[in-house]
Amino acid sequence: MKDVLLDPVLDVYSVYAIYGAMALYTLAFLTFVWQLSRLSSANKTLRKTAGQLEVAALSITVLAFLLHGAGVVMRGIAASRVPWANMYEFSISGSLVIVGIFLSAWFVKEIRVIAVLVTGFALLILGSATTLFYVQVKTLMPALQSYWLVIHVTVAVLATAFFNIAAALSVAYLLRSWGWLNQSNLSIAKLTKRVLSVFPESKKLEHLSYRFNVIGFMLWSFTLVAGAIWAERAWHRFWGWDTKEVWTFIIWTIYAGYLHATATRGWTGARAIWLSLIGFAAVIFNFTIVNLFFKGLHVYSGLK
Repeated sequence: MKDVLLDPVLDVYSVYAIYGAMALYTLAFLTFVWQLSRLSSANKTLRKTAGQLEVAALSITVLAFLLHGAGVVMRGIAASRVPWANMYEFSISGSLVIVGIFLSAWFVKEIRVIAVLVTGFALLILGSATTLFYVQVKTLMPALQSYWLVIHVTVAVLATAFFNIAAALSVAYLLRSWGWLNQSNLSIAKLTKRVLSVFPESKKLEHLSYRFNVIGFMLWSFTLVAGAIWAERAWHRFWGWDTKEVWTFIIWTIYAGYLHATATRGWTGARAIWLSLIGFAAVIFNFTIVNLFFKGLHVYSGLK
């Protein structure tokens, strides 16, 4: 394996770009919140301005996405490889894909309601990445110096992104279905009810969540298979009961159960939504707790 040239200076500029994207995501998040408040207002004049705010928030999100993308690309160039070999790089790359998928689906009107959740989650991921997961550029361990890193992790990032969008839609479903709001006379409950009234119908949110989960499940299945092939190339066995391998299979099993329950058992509504969210919670657990606190061949946090 030839020597790899690292560029720590370019990595610094990459971090600056990520910080800039965080500032723009914050502005986009606040603008989307403002837009929702105007859209749910009883004042017709204020409701008319909601469309302008939506355009402004979308424009800011696109700018944040471009700056975010520049940060990811610079990190890759600085490391002379694909930028997803540790938790920091996976976080900045994965959140970029999440926002990219969301923007690509903007033409679906019902998707737009989760803009607050997507920009807020992207901001949370980048904040965690820069404060908790950041490591300087470094060369890869021998097992990771393979083209399978590109194949396996690319698909894993895409699967995680689709699961994330589905989870955001599931959260929107639960918010939309809050029954206590209909009985409560509290002012905050009435305000919340007005905001949630602009959300799409619960059935539509459930259907969209299901479709994103289906795509995520297919990609995760490929992730599982590709990981086994890579493991055989690197460690001469397809399966070794490594912690990461086990949790990858657990996630696959949860989403397989979700799809089976919805497609053949007639699970709909809150039961299916909660099962979907359990699956995404397992994804988050796999990425955070497993990487940070468990030992194994697949633990790649990069932190010491």
